[in-house]
Amino acid sequence: MPLYPLYALLFLDTGLSTAEVSGLFAVWSVTALLAEVPGGALADRWSRRGVLALGGVLQALAFVVWTVGPSAAGFAAGFAVWGLAGALVSGTVEALVHDGLADLGAEEAFARVHGWMTSAELLVQVPTAAAAGGLYALGGYPLVGWASVAVCLAWAALALRFPEPPREPDGGSLLGTLRLGLADVAQVPALRLTVLAMALVGGLDAVEEYFPVLAGDRGVPTVAVPLAVLGIALAGALGAALGGRVAGLPDRALPALLLLAGVLLGAVAVLPGPAALAVVAASYGLYLAVLVVAEARLQERIESTRRATVTSVAGVGVEVGGLLVFAAWAAGGVAAVAVLVLAVVPVAAAGLRRPVS
Repeated sequence: MPLYPLYALLFLDTGLSTAEVSGLFAVWSVTALLAEVPGGALADRWSRRGVLALGGVLQALAFVVWTVGPSAAGFAAGFAVWGLAGALVSGTVEALVHDGLADLGAEEAFARVHGWMTSAELLVQVPTAAAAGGLYALGGYPLVGWASVAVCLAWAALALRFPEPPREPDGGSLLGTLRLGLADVAQVPALRLTVLAMALVGGLDAVEEYFPVLAGDRGVPTVAVPLAVLGIALAGALGAALGGRVAGLPDRALPALLLLAGVLLGAVAVLPGPAALAVVAASYGLYLAVLVVAEARLQERIESTRRATVTSVAGVGVEVGGLLVFAAWAAGGVAAVAVLVLAVVPVAAAGLRRPVS
């Protein structure tokens, strides 16, 4: 999405203050949080493929609003729509891919396929950054905005081509599906523990927001910070791509890898310059391998047809887990986040075991 690397600059260049920009992010987060689980229930009750396509159309609409009405009110309205779009996609993608593989008798391939998906999301940052710069040079923010609208509509069209196995939704209504999905998490102890573990492990990914800060603190010139952060993202892409292999390791390997990622992150607090960033990259690669397997373990644990709803419940937990990372960083920087990672290890060990057949 060409707008991704530039939208914060768009807000500032339009005349918004940093406080107003923070307010926009709050609108985005709150909308996504409120719509997360209902979005998953809609995917389970109606059509996961249709919900993905609807998410693309809504995000395109958000960028249309930003492009034709760049103002504080327009940006807030766009973020509200974008938050809704994100909630529709969250949980739905995993459910659609898992059930599509299961329909082919290949559900054991989910960790490998999901790892490739996660890796691709990181690798695409490279051509996206180049495209954003080129489009801005040719036509400024309007051209970047319209190009992003086109990408969203292309996503919606491609989503409609995904195979979706037939299923019989239960619950009788959207509200019924929502209620039963929440009951699945509340009443099945093993699933509840896996959702908790997935939420805490997934929330740790919020540390990526601080990679530019780490680079700057370690003496990287501002002009070189994007390149340094890209190096960390590429290490993460490699870790995610290896998630399928990690999924085949014994259960005890998962908490051990997360423990190692936390120890490496803690070492960053005392390491200087480039060495610190290299260790951050190694830690992030290990972490994303664990995250891919954690997401696969959640899918393995869900036994009902309300897969997207349950996954969305975990998505809400991930958002809350991200807030813990923000609080830890505010309290003690990278060292405090490393302690948080170590604190999550026992929960991961208990909640991310393979289901017993």
